[in-house]
Amino acid sequence: MRLLRFLRKSVAVGKDIDYYSKFSPSPLSMKQFLDFGSENACEKTSFAFLRQELPVRLANIMKEINLLPDNLLRTSSVSLVQSWYMQSFQDILKFKDKNSGFTHSTCNGFLIRFTDAVIKIRNRHNDVIPTMAQGVVEYKETYGTDPVVSQNVQYFLDRFYMSRISIRMLLNQHTLLFGGKVNPAHPKQIGSIDPHCHVTEVIKDAYENARNLCDRYYMNSPDLILEEFNAKEPGSPVTVVYVPSHLYHMVFELFKNAMRATMELCGDTMECPPIQAQVALGSEDLTVKVSDRGGGVPMRKIDRLFTYTYSTAPRPSIDGSSGAPLAGYGYGLPISRLYARYFQGDLKLYSLEGYGTDAVIYIRALSTESIERLPVYNKSAWKHYKTIHEADDWCVPSKEPKDMTTFRIKRIN
Repeated sequence: MRLLRFLRKSVAVGKDIDYYSKFSPSPLSMKQFLDFGSENACEKTSFAFLRQELPVRLANIMKEINLLPDNLLRTSSVSLVQSWYMQSFQDILKFKDKNSGFTHSTCNGFLIRFTDAVIKIRNRHNDVIPTMAQGVVEYKETYGTDPVVSQNVQYFLDRFYMSRISIRMLLNQHTLLFGGKVNPAHPKQIGSIDPHCHVTEVIKDAYENARNLCDRYYMNSPDLILEEFNAKEPGSPVTVVYVPSHLYHMVFELFKNAMRATMELCGDTMECPPIQAQVALGSEDLTVKVSDRGGGVPMRKIDRLFTYTYSTAPRPSIDGSSGAPLAGYGYGLPISRLYARYFQGDLKLYSLEGYGTDAVIYIRALSTESIERLPVYNKSAWKHYKTIHEADDWCVPSKEPKDMTTFRIKRIN
C-alpha cells in the first residue's frame, strides 16, 4: 500500500515537472532586481513571482538532467542531487494553490512559512556543485572517458550550474529582503546587489584572502599593483550595480591561479614578480584584468582550463564528515566564467607561454543591459544530447612527422 502511494506520488510529480518545463524561465535585469528591492519591495509580490518562477527554473533543468547517460544518473552523488531538486520542487508546489486573497490576520504567518521554505531550499542546495562534481568523477573512474559523453557533460554542467546560480539569486534576494535580518556589514545593499559596488575594494579584499592562502602554502606571495581608470567620471572611484559576492568569487579565483603560477615559477626565490590588476570603466563595459608573470600556458591548454574535472591540483579526498570539497576538481575557472556570463558578461584568458597570463573579466556597465542568461529546456537542447557527433571535417594532424623519404623512394623506382 505504501509503495502504491509512493508510485502515485511520483507519477503526479512527474506530470508537474512536464507541465512547468513547457514554460520558459523569465530572465530579470539587474535594474529590475534593484527597482523591486528599493522601491516596490512587497513580500506578496515576491511570493507570487517565486511560486511560479522557481518551479519553471527547477523543472527546466530537471528535465535536462534525465538526458545524461544512465550510468552517470545511477551514481550515488548524482542521485542525491536529483533527490534534492525533487524535494525542493515539491516544497514550492505546496504553495501553488495558495491565493493572495488571504486575510490580513493570516497573511504574515503564511509569508513567514514561505520564506522559511525558501531558506530551507537554499540550504539544501549548498553542496550541489561539489556533489555533482563527485558524481562525474565516480562515472569517469568506473566507465572511462568518451568524447561524445564528455562533450555532453560539459554542455550540461554549464547549463546546470548557470541554472543553480540563477535560482540561488532569486532565493537570496527574497530571504535578504524579507527574512527580517539586515546585514550590518552591507546596510546599503538591495538584497545581494550593491547599487554602488566599489570594484577596487572587492578586488583588494579578494587579493588579501588569496594572499593569506598563498603565504600558508609557499611562505611567500606576490605583491599587487592595482590601477583604476574611470572614463565616465575621471578621477572618481569605479562603481557599478553588481553582486559583490559574484565579483569576489571571480577575482579570488583569478588571484589564486596567478599566485600559484607565479610561486611555482619562482621556486625558492624570495623576490617574485608582482601581480597587476587593472580596472577600467567605459560607457558599455566594466573590465577587470589580472596579469601575472607565472610562465603562462600553451595555447592548446587554454580551452581545457574551462573544462570541468580538469585540474592541475591534486584530487580532493572525501571523508564524509561534511560537504564534498571543491578545491582540486578544476571547477574554479568554469564556474567563475558562468558568474561573469550570468549577467551577460564574460571571462577570457590570454596567455603568453614562457611569460605569463592575462585574465579578463567583462561586466555590463549598464544595469539595464545586465540581464540574466538562463538555460531553457526545448527541442534544441534535447537535440544536442541526441545528435550523433560525426567525424571532424578538418584533417587531424598526426603526432609523429611523416617520413618523406619513403615517398621519394617510390618515385625513383
